[in-house]
Amino acid sequence: MSKGKFVSGSIFQHIVVMSSTNAIGLTALFLVDLADLFFISLLGEVELAAAVGYAGTIAFFTTSISIGLSISMTALVSKAIGQQNKQKARRLVINILVTGFLISSFLAGLTWYYAPELVHLIGAEGVTHDLAVEYLRILLPSLPILCIAMSAGAALRAVGDAKLAMYSTLAGGGVNALLDPLFIFAFGLGLHGAAIASVIARFAVAGVALYGVVRIHQLMGKFNYQAWLADQKEVFNVALPAMSTNIATPIGNAYVTAMIAGFGDGYVAGWAVIGRLIPVAFGMIFAVSGAVGPIIGQNYGALMFDRVRLSSKRAVQFSLVYVSVLAFFLYLLQAHIVSAFGLQGDAANMVYFFCTWLSAVFIFNALLFIANATFNNLGYPKTSTVMNIGKATIGTIPLVYFGGQWFGALGIVTGQAIGSVVFGLVAYLWSQKILKTLGNNELKHESVHDEDETSLTSALPLTPFCSSRIYMCADSEESMLEEQSSVHTTRNDNDAGKN
Repeated sequence: MSKGKFVSGSIFQHIVVMSSTNAIGLTALFLVDLADLFFISLLGEVELAAAVGYAGTIAFFTTSISIGLSISMTALVSKAIGQQNKQKARRLVINILVTGFLISSFLAGLTWYYAPELVHLIGAEGVTHDLAVEYLRILLPSLPILCIAMSAGAALRAVGDAKLAMYSTLAGGGVNALLDPLFIFAFGLGLHGAAIASVIARFAVAGVALYGVVRIHQLMGKFNYQAWLADQKEVFNVALPAMSTNIATPIGNAYVTAMIAGFGDGYVAGWAVIGRLIPVAFGMIFAVSGAVGPIIGQNYGALMFDRVRLSSKRAVQFSLVYVSVLAFFLYLLQAHIVSAFGLQGDAANMVYFFCTWLSAVFIFNALLFIANATFNNLGYPKTSTVMNIGKATIGTIPLVYFGGQWFGALGIVTGQAIGSVVFGLVAYLWSQKILKTLGNNELKHESVHDEDETSLTSALPLTPFCSSRIYMCADSEESMLEEQSSVHTTRNDNDAGKN
């Protein structure tokens, strides 16, 4: 098997290419979610938009299980690719897909049955409650298909085929975009039509992703029950902490939604718009966290620790520039956003407040995402869990509670933002501590001298107006690492020859 795609070449270029292709596909899906809400808002009933907000909170919880398994897929398969062990990669792919299908099927059934209680728990009442339950019960049976789609896409990214992973999500977004107006308006199905369109879109994503895994990359091994059982420990060593990590976020969001619900459906409707605006505006940042994982995993598997460290740094630099630019545009376009969704009163105030004061805080979410990718792909998934559970509990509950008591609904979202700042910084600093000591015992001769690192990074600009200098400095530092990697490879080949 040939060496992994990410163990050579410019790390910054890998991050840009992987993130951009991932972001295109993700943003297509997020845009469709936003379009769902837009079409529903045209029906003129605030209860419909609020119902989508409540249902989205529960759906986010169920999807988080699938995200956890896809993280396991990325971490384990990319490491096997870096070790040039395709047989193990093929075995892991089929075993993780089977595990994901079984778990998500059980979770979908359980959530479907208890949907009324769950929606009531986060504050929905009356007609809004009934609409949210109906929406969820249409969407939930397709959860196993979504899990397969996400894990197959993760396998494609692990092998370095970000383009095909992008095509799979674009296919889903295209199907959903075409069917939404047809089902909502032409067939007169309203909210139910939006849910049906989303179900069909999930099948489209899964079909394209599986085609890439099975036919193009031949990454799907044959299922063997004994091998499946043997792999579960390794899979769940990453998947369980990753699931816990990703469950923590929707639990925190559910608490925020429940607190906002106490101030009326208007604020909930505004919160629903923000919940779909964030992925569209910052889809690139979600994509960066998914892109840097395979890059770290392959280089870690190949024992190229200097490139692992640089991957984290480049991801942070890229994210800082992107969030700064997008937060500025959200500030400029906030009135147009409010007008497009026909928001008034409390709903409009919520969106105005977010675009003016809170959107830039997403850089700290980016730090947390990148740190999580670092933890999960270097064998520290429990650290990622600690950070995310901490953010969802002590970084959310007290701040949101007192924010709501003192400043109302806007104080709630401000409290959540403060928690993001604190835990984003803590997670980033913790990940840097792990990266700093990585490989000291194994390859001391491969470490990069501190004075060389400082002299290169001190020239890196951190503003959105100096991208050309970022590329220049990135190329110079990565050229040095390429030379070191070549020396490392040559030494290994010579040692193999002597043996």
